[in-house]
Amino acid sequence: MATATATAVAEERLLAALVYLQCAAGCLLLGLNQYRNSPYGRQATPSCRLRVPARVAWAVQELPSLALPLYQCASQSAPRLRDAPNCILLAMFLIHYVHRSLIYPFLIRGGTPMPLFACILAIMFCTSNGYLQSRYLSHCAVYADDWLRDPRFLVGFGLWLMGMLINIHSDHILRNLRKPGGTGYKIPRGGLFEYVTAANYFGEIVEWGGYALASWSVEGAAFAFFTFCFLSGRAKGHHQWYLQNFEEYPKFRKILIPFLF
Repeated sequence: MATATATAVAEERLLAALVYLQCAAGCLLLGLNQYRNSPYGRQATPSCRLRVPARVAWAVQELPSLALPLYQCASQSAPRLRDAPNCILLAMFLIHYVHRSLIYPFLIRGGTPMPLFACILAIMFCTSNGYLQSRYLSHCAVYADDWLRDPRFLVGFGLWLMGMLINIHSDHILRNLRKPGGTGYKIPRGGLFEYVTAANYFGEIVEWGGYALASWSVEGAAFAFFTFCFLSGRAKGHHQWYLQNFEEYPKFRKILIPFLF
C-alpha cells in the first residue's frame, strides 16, 4: 500500500513538473520570438544543412503524441479510462494526432525540408506532451458524472471541433496554392486567410484552447498556452515574410487573430 501511494505521489510530481516545464518553454519561446523567427520552412537559414524531408519529419515528430495515448488505452492499468469524459477527451487528443501523423504528411505537396534540430525538438515536445495529456486523463483526472453536459465541456468541445475544421480547411487552401510540380510561394486566399495571415495556426490555437476548457485542467491549459506561444511567433514571422516579398499583400490582414492581432 505504501509503495502504491509513493508511486502515485511521484507520478503527480512528474506531471506537475511537465506542466511547469511546458509553461516555462512557452514563455521562453514568446520572448525569443520578439527577436528572431522560428527556423522552419521559408524562414530556415541557408546555413542549416542537416534537414529531414517534410513528409518524414511530420510523420516522425508527431507520432509520439499518437503512440503514447494509444499505449495508455491498451494498458490494463488505466483506471480513469473506464469513465466516459476521460475517454472522450483522450479521443479528442488522439483524433488530432491521427490526422497529423498518419494523414497530413501524405497530403503534403513537395514541402520544404525541416532542419534536423527543429525536428528533434518537436519529437521531444510531442513525447513529453503526449505522456502528460494521456497519463493525466488515464490515471488522474476525475470528472463528475454529468461532466459531458457541463457548459465548460460543451463550449470547449465546440471550440475544439471548430478549431480543428479551420485548421484542416486552411491547410487544404495552402496545399492547393501550388499545382502538382509547381514551386514558389503565393498569397493564400479564401476562408479565414481573408482576415489573417496564419489561419491554420489560428485554428490550432482555438482547437487546443477548446480542449483545455473541455478538460478543465492545468495540463490542458499548459498545452494550449504553449501552442499559442509557439504558433504566434511563427505567425508573426510568416506575416513579415509576406509583407516583404509581396507588394500586393493585403495590408488589412492581421497576423493571427481576426480584427485584433
